[in-house]
Amino acid sequence: MLSLGIVGLPNVGKSTLFNALTSGAAGVSNYPFATIDQNVGQVPVPDPRLLELERLLAPSECTPCFVQFIDIAGLVRGASRGEGLGNQFLGHMRQVDALIHLVRCFPDPDIVHVLDRVDPARDVSVVETELLLADLEVLSRIVSKQQNTWRTDPRKHAWEREQLLLFQEYLEKGIPLRSLNLDRQARRRLKGLGLLTGKPVVYVANVAEEDYSLGEDPPCVRSLKEEVARSGLTSVLVVSASLDHELQQLEPEEREEFQDELDLPSSGPERLIRKGFQLLDLATFYTIARNKLRAWEIPRGTPAVRAAGKIHTDMERGFIRAQVASGAELCRIGSWKEMHHKGLIRTEGREYEIQDGDVVEFLFTP
Repeated sequence: MLSLGIVGLPNVGKSTLFNALTSGAAGVSNYPFATIDQNVGQVPVPDPRLLELERLLAPSECTPCFVQFIDIAGLVRGASRGEGLGNQFLGHMRQVDALIHLVRCFPDPDIVHVLDRVDPARDVSVVETELLLADLEVLSRIVSKQQNTWRTDPRKHAWEREQLLLFQEYLEKGIPLRSLNLDRQARRRLKGLGLLTGKPVVYVANVAEEDYSLGEDPPCVRSLKEEVARSGLTSVLVVSASLDHELQQLEPEEREEFQDELDLPSSGPERLIRKGFQLLDLATFYTIARNKLRAWEIPRGTPAVRAAGKIHTDMERGFIRAQVASGAELCRIGSWKEMHHKGLIRTEGREYEIQDGDVVEFLFTP
């Protein structure tokens, strides 16, 4: 399951956003560190294709993909040295797949700002600096510990030594490891090492409700976008956590009408979930078995045999072949049986790369 951690300074709206995402009831207070323990919630992934397949096939059960959101308490200057319970909070961040860095872009004299005034560029810099320092401390300990091992067999450990020293060099220059454009395997390695700056990140501007539907960005959002662009990233999502939370309290029809009035094609939570899938380069495929329809998320490029293992390890071990159809074609034709009749179901082997939107039946020996 995709896991996204919501991070940022205290009092930027993380718990409000978490509640909007999960329809939860995380504590929201006007003082730093209102969130001590992490809040965790699972959210179904909005999926129009799954809804269309459910409408056409009328299965007895329909199960979407889920995303796990973790509301991580605010970081402050000195968090890498343990300030503000920093070590505990950094530990929570190490378990997630990607980070949602929420930045305050709303003025409100009734909500305390931990650094006195709203300044998105500075706030991003504070959090990034703490993550860099935390990574540098962890990596320095690892490098120091590995020195003796590297000396025993330099050739065997050359690649590991080169990689870790390169990571250390980047961190010492103040450059986050995500700037290395690492592949999926390298990111998994960084996660295993407990390093944070290699994680994919999406920056989210949390604006006031009255600024959410404006045609142009308010000055503080422009400032944030300029800061993010300097780090080599181009996209900043703009949300109003308070408005999105209010929308979640409405019935679906009322919510849709309100979004239409505000000219919002999709809610902040929906856009965040889609961005999470995009950040981690995930695809969705579907299975229909025993009249049960289910969506599964996998990394793009996953071969059929490993996709079968996503469902059950026995299916991967005993994989024979996969019967594959286009979800779009199935929606057009209307039934799996008719797809067979028209020759629109393909037989694929273990190395076939599952495509986003595929509907798959795996054949295997128990």
